Amino acid sequence: MTATGLRELEREVVSCRRCPRLVAWRKEVARVKRAAFVAEEYWGRPLPGFGDPEARVLLLGLAPAAHGGNRTGRIFTGDRSGDWLFASLYRVGFANQPTSVARDDGLRLTGAYVTAAVRCAPPANRPLPVERDNCLPYLVAELSLLDSVTVIVTLGSFAWDVALWALRGLGESVPRPRPKFGHGVSVQVGRITLLGCFHPSQQNTFTGKLTTKMTDEVLARAKELSARGQVES
Repeated sequence: MTATGLRELEREVVSCRRCPRLVAWRKEVARVKRAAFVAEEYWGRPLPGFGDPEARVLLLGLAPAAHGGNRTGRIFTGDRSGDWLFASLYRVGFANQPTSVARDDGLRLTGAYVTAAVRCAPPANRPLPVERDNCLPYLVAELSLLDSVTVIVTLGSFAWDVALWALRGLGESVPRPRPKFGHGVSVQVGRITLLGCFHPSQQNTFTGKLTTKMTDEVLARAKELSARGQVES
């Protein structure tokens, strides 16, 4: 039933037109294209999450990249952030291969599910608050369907805040004062362990703010916590 529900949610997400600015931008990017991808047909629509319907770990990003997910039709696929993330997922044992270049490239996730706080590529990678709020019900619906998830890894502070709002939307009691994002920080919210990780953007990876070791350690910890079904004290 989970897989059926996720397919129904995917159809709803892909047909979404709630945010006029994002609709216009994603279509313009798909029309103009980047020179390196001029021969490709861009996806140019909102992106659903993907992965294992029985996942115990959910990874939450910010939004699709204009020439990454907005081009390929799968979140974190075809951009530098995705190259970094999927290589780590492979090393930790969540993915069957270290690369993700297209929807049909054979990538499979086991025990993990990847999604985004905002489902359309935003201009300058900066969604507006109303756009964030318009997308929030999709994450709430995903978490309702993915009832095996016990750990959410938030890739950046934006995703951390959205995850807290989504958990509140599910009826969970969010601690007060509101937990602050930090790399490696964890907090228990109901049945979910929220685990922070710096976003694998080039701004973070090129400067050394986020290293492969740091990423692997967070994902390995997420895997361990999900297997134990409990929070580290």
